[in-house]
Amino acid sequence: MEELFYIANRSSIAQAEDLLAQFGMMAIDEAAARSRHYRELGNAIRFCEWRQIERFLLVLSQEAAVGTVH
Repeated sequence: MEELFYIANRSSIAQAEDLLAQFGMMAIDEAAARSRHYRELGNAIRFCEWRQIERFLLVLSQEAAVGTVH
């Protein structure tokens, strides 16, 4: 199975948590907007970070379990 997302550190999860608290289910759109912003600035590191947070939020929004369930 293809890896759906990668979280490099705990601070990315904290940022995702903050977005959910502020924007609810619109947090996915906010993360996408932030990733686009950093792409336009040419900041590849921040673009990748926000893109991964967006993917993480997408996985969290799914009704069914994704990947291996233990």
